[in-house]
Amino acid sequence: MGRGMYPPQPTIYINNLNDKVKKQELKKSLYAIFSQFGEVLEIVAAKNLKARGQAFVVFKDINSATNALRSMQGFPFYEKPMRINYAKKKSDAVAKLDGSYIAKEKKMKEKRKPNEQGGDTKRHGMMPAMMNMMSGMMPAVPGIQPSGSIPMPPMPKVAGGSEVPHKILFLTNLPQETTEKMLTMLFEQFPGFKETRPVPGRHDIAFVEFDNDQHASQAKQALQNFKLTPNDAMRISFSNK
Repeated sequence: MGRGMYPPQPTIYINNLNDKVKKQELKKSLYAIFSQFGEVLEIVAAKNLKARGQAFVVFKDINSATNALRSMQGFPFYEKPMRINYAKKKSDAVAKLDGSYIAKEKKMKEKRKPNEQGGDTKRHGMMPAMMNMMSGMMPAVPGIQPSGSIPMPPMPKVAGGSEVPHKILFLTNLPQETTEKMLTMLFEQFPGFKETRPVPGRHDIAFVEFDNDQHASQAKQALQNFKLTPNDAMRISFSNK
């Protein structure tokens, strides 16, 4: 049965992802673009050979998953069009919410019965590896620090925000793990997008340019207070003329 035949559910399966993108960056970027459709419970991505180029995004409800699937099908994500379908099985996160969750250990005990004494060593050895592979979901992003990062001094106030419409948007309150690529993928969904301009030495602010102030206003209204991580809401104002 092909993946397109699976019935709608809160978890979507994505493939044709760029396998050169690091796992943590991939998960952060997926969270950034998919959380606009609803609450994301977790994101599963593995870097082993078999699972390369694939990920699962788990929403809290089916409507969010369906809107995401329809809106982002074929979206150019790290220069490759995403292929999205519903996942085959319900995720553990959703099962825990609706009360149908059964612990993996309990399932294993029910499957093996009379041979309790032997033959199970290999399976037990595989379980920690499987659990490690499936862990590391998004929300634990805020604790991740880029290697070799240097603590920043207290940030001075930047006089870059205004409420007078302008084609350039000024973004503030960006989390440390924000990248230019993440912001570009978020804003290029709106008409008139031209470019993202990070500020050297500052992870918490950036500028985004559109072709006119009307298009910039549309993006500002849609993404105001958008959460790039579960704890960081992006603030958007117009750049000073």
